[in-house]
Amino acid sequence: MAWLYYGNGMDLYQEMYDQAGFNVKVLPCTIIAPETSGWFAEEITSVEQLNGLKMRFFGLGGKVMQKLGVATSLLPGGEIFPALEKGAIDATEFSMPAIDQRLGFHKLAKYNYFPGWHQQATIFELIINKDEWNELNPTLQAQIELTCRAQMTESFAEGEAIQFAAMQKNVDENGVTIVDWTPEMLDVFRATWTEVAEEEAANDEFFAKVYADLNEFSEGYALWKAHAFLPRQ
Repeated sequence: MAWLYYGNGMDLYQEMYDQAGFNVKVLPCTIIAPETSGWFAEEITSVEQLNGLKMRFFGLGGKVMQKLGVATSLLPGGEIFPALEKGAIDATEFSMPAIDQRLGFHKLAKYNYFPGWHQQATIFELIINKDEWNELNPTLQAQIELTCRAQMTESFAEGEAIQFAAMQKNVDENGVTIVDWTPEMLDVFRATWTEVAEEEAANDEFFAKVYADLNEFSEGYALWKAHAFLPRQ
């Protein structure tokens, strides 16, 4: 959110749609908590175990998993449980714990992995026809923008507030084991993610522009992060 509102994020966000030829005004209007890293029927203790696994996965994270030997598929939410049940897939990621719980993944896969390295935040956007937006008076435009900023705050706070109860219920009532990836596994994911991102940047000039800008902001932010916050316990 800091990069979007006080870095170059919003300008680049709008430029993405403009370059693609969409006559729209875009506003981020909801942000939800980090996703889990996935639901697995067996404990994963090495990178080798990922090779040959069939897994529902999304976006650039899916490309990372493919490089690690995972056969990925992008199934909509309603089709994931039946696919797990029938053995069409062995594992899945989808969303944050409170949402995953409603879909019943815990009934078929008892190992829930964290952190969701592939999707630490998910932004939902409000898209308005740009001609219609430009015809609105500035006061109404400001009201819409402020409403979306308020909803970003509301959704961020709610997402942080409801996850631990869902996780505790999974452990206490659903027999789920919560597992954190080892530092070694996270290093593999990070290195492979960087490889995927660099490949995307080499093939897409605008991706490269956004990726460079976000990295520059993140590198600067790292100074604040290193000194401002208590260590994770």
